[in-house]
Amino acid sequence: MNGAGGAGAPEGGATGGRAHRPVIRVLIVDDDALVRAGLAMILGGAGDIAVVGEAADGDEVPGLVARHRPDVVLMDIRMPRVDGLAATERLRAAAPAPEVVVLTTFHADAQVLRALRAGAAGFLLKDIPPADLVTAIRRVAAGEPILSPAVTRQLIAHVADDGARARRERARGLLSGLSDREREVALAVGRGRSNAEIAAELYMSVATVKAHVSRILAKLGLNNRVQIALTVQDAGHPG
Repeated sequence: MNGAGGAGAPEGGATGGRAHRPVIRVLIVDDDALVRAGLAMILGGAGDIAVVGEAADGDEVPGLVARHRPDVVLMDIRMPRVDGLAATERLRAAAPAPEVVVLTTFHADAQVLRALRAGAAGFLLKDIPPADLVTAIRRVAAGEPILSPAVTRQLIAHVADDGARARRERARGLLSGLSDREREVALAVGRGRSNAEIAAELYMSVATVKAHVSRILAKLGLNNRVQIALTVQDAGHPG
């Protein structure tokens, strides 16, 4: 499974000189006990990641999140009572909320796209290599999305529906409410640029880029960069 950027050195003596960083707390949500066990074993091998809880259904998530305060929730899509989409929507509607990474067996799936629109930071295929899973968790914990605009476009193309025109008009309306500079930053986010890349491209400091991204999120009523990228793609702007 995929991994995301940043927590620290393994516990013990040989740290290779790397600074110690806080442990990333992870909650695993999947109705398959074997999948949960496999994920827990993989993540447990990383010294900077701790699995703080497991759930077999989305209806268990609010209580476990309140109890364990995870940084990242690995969320299965298909579960018997409350699916991953509904659970993600409920989590991300509250603040502060942990980052959510959707687990799926399909590259292109309407429910995956809906989860991303609800605020998931990305999705991972269940057959992802263990090292990639650890890397993805670190990246998400560091505030980086794990979804490229190319994958976003592929998802949208595969699950396009009759609401595409309405979404396009809504997205264009949202982007039109941005200042010229904010719109430039939003389009760069939609192209998958990092803050440093945007700063170099638009001749501004990284701190200024971060400030613009924060204002864009507030103006558009969004909660992460994936949603900015989705809005740019919905508006029909090239990635």
